[in-house]
Amino acid sequence: MASWWDRIVVPRLIACGCTQKELMELRHKVVPKAHGKVLEIGAGGGANFPLYDRTKVSSLTGIDPSPELLAIARQRAAGDALAFELYEGVAEALPFADNVYDTVVITFTLCSVSDPAQVLAEARRVLKPGGTLLFLEHGRSPDPGPQKWQRRIEPLWKRLTGNCHLTRAATANVEASGLILQDHGSAYQPGYPKLLAWMEWGEARK
Repeated sequence: MASWWDRIVVPRLIACGCTQKELMELRHKVVPKAHGKVLEIGAGGGANFPLYDRTKVSSLTGIDPSPELLAIARQRAAGDALAFELYEGVAEALPFADNVYDTVVITFTLCSVSDPAQVLAEARRVLKPGGTLLFLEHGRSPDPGPQKWQRRIEPLWKRLTGNCHLTRAATANVEASGLILQDHGSAYQPGYPKLLAWMEWGEARK
C-alpha cells in the first residue's frame, strides 16, 4: 500500500513542479505535434491537455498509476470539447490492443516508471505501423560534474519524488527500443540546477 507521502504529497509535487512555466514551454515543443488517435502514457495531472491541437487529434486516451493525479487531470479536462478518456494502470502493461494509436506521447514519465525498456516496448506495440512516439524527459547530464551529483542524491530523490530517477538517458532508451529516431534535441533548462536541468526531447517512428 502506498504511503501517505506517496498518496498525498507526491501527486501535488508532480502537479505543481511539472507545470512550471519553463517546463510548459518545453512541452510546447512536443505535444502539439500529436495527431490522430493519441495515447498519453503518464497522463496524470493533465498538464499536456491544453497543448493538444484540436484540429489534428481525433481522440485522446491517457493512463497513469496515480488516482490522485488522474482526478486532477479530470478537473483540467472538464467541459472541454476534446474528450480525455483516462485509465488507471501501469505503463509496463498497457490495457490496449496492438497497432491502435497514431501517436503515443510520453513526457516526464520514463524517469519514474519501474522499467523504461518495457514501457517503450509497450508504446511500440500499441502504435500503428508508421505511428509516432513523442517524448520529453529530464535525465542524465552529459557532464561529469552534474552526473556525479545526480548519482549521489538519486537514492534519496527517488524516495521523495515517487521513484523519479535522475540518471536515465531518454533518447538512448528510445533508440534501443527499436523505434526509429526521426528528430531529437537536448539542452540544459535555464534557471534550474544542472543536476536537475538536462532535458531531452524528440520524435520516433514505428
